[in-house]
Amino acid sequence: MHTREACLQADQQDPLAPLKAQFDIPAGVLYMDGNSLGVLPKAAVARSAQVIQQEWGQGLIRSWNDASWFELPSRLGDKLGRLIGAGTGQVVVTDTTSLNLFKSLAAAIRIQQQAAPQRKIIVSERDNFPTDLYMIQGMIDLLQQGYEMRLVDEDLSLEQALDDSVAVLLLSHVNYRTGHMYDMADVTAQAHARGALTIWDLAHAAGAVPVDLTGANADFAVGCTYKYLNGGPGAPAFIWVAPRHTDHFWQPLSGWWGHQRPFDMAVNYEPAGGIRRYLCGTQPIVSLSLVECGLDISLQADMNEVRRKSLALTDLFIALVESRCARHPLTLVTPREHAHRGSHVSLRHPHGYAVMQALIARGVIGDYREPEVLRFGFTPLYFGYTDVWDAVEILTDVLDSEIWKQPEFSRRGAVT
Repeated sequence: MHTREACLQADQQDPLAPLKAQFDIPAGVLYMDGNSLGVLPKAAVARSAQVIQQEWGQGLIRSWNDASWFELPSRLGDKLGRLIGAGTGQVVVTDTTSLNLFKSLAAAIRIQQQAAPQRKIIVSERDNFPTDLYMIQGMIDLLQQGYEMRLVDEDLSLEQALDDSVAVLLLSHVNYRTGHMYDMADVTAQAHARGALTIWDLAHAAGAVPVDLTGANADFAVGCTYKYLNGGPGAPAFIWVAPRHTDHFWQPLSGWWGHQRPFDMAVNYEPAGGIRRYLCGTQPIVSLSLVECGLDISLQADMNEVRRKSLALTDLFIALVESRCARHPLTLVTPREHAHRGSHVSLRHPHGYAVMQALIARGVIGDYREPEVLRFGFTPLYFGYTDVWDAVEILTDVLDSEIWKQPEFSRRGAVT
């Protein structure tokens, strides 16, 4: 695709293109931040009105039964499970990714304490999303039992990090900063061979790349719904537990929604059977209800076709940037190899923050991550080949004109 006309033709032949009509994208915006916050499904507006005006406004407390509010975390979990290779009754949509990490980490450690109490190492990646590392640090501090965190980086390979002292391996399937993607099945097999359990953070993978938790023989997985699944800002996250682990213990946040019979109002905790024991407190029904709108669109798409288009879009973006912006100090951070690339492209620039703010002012909305990284997300459900062409045209102009040097583009907001 060496011309804009070729990109237009590719969009016309794209089997996913009709899905874009189900999203409300502002005019004049090329939205390349779906890897951070997905766009608004049009159905969410009507659904929010239904939940607020009818189910809450008219049904009031009766809607816990009449509108099936009580079953919502499990029902949504079953839908989401179809996108990540999970079976029925193996996923619940609930809480935040951070809280679900805490639950799964505590559960994995408890399993290892029973099977191999001498294992005291939790392995992750130095470049993992910070909340993953913070939750590990908090767990170690809470346990006070000699656990340590070991981080994979340029000086320590994953193979070197995995020895017989490792209890748990916690990794992001797709790295938030670089877009690097692990081979889940291969890494899980490596961990299991050394006796470790795996926790996969799917925040930048679910809805963007094919995921098969069951096929990979993974142990635990968590993720959010507000990125590629378009669930809305701060929408509830999800947690998956392999059936072989689910009923061996209960997770530490033993709130009443995870009780076997919550309305018995019993004094003693009795965990629910199956994945429901990973619920904690009363669920946020309004935001939870909106998650379904994004899931329903994702379920209309063939994930293999989503992946094919994602790779084609990112290939095109990389090629156009490297051909048109070669004289500028841009460095590709994202892997070129398809097997190791997620669905966003990251570029380093010495003044990355200012460049991104200038792009946003021109309607190309990506985001910035330290150090110096411009992130561009590609959501195949609503982003097309012509969008890529136009975005690179604007990027080229922003760099050539040096408009990013204007003082207003260097002023930092609370969120980057």
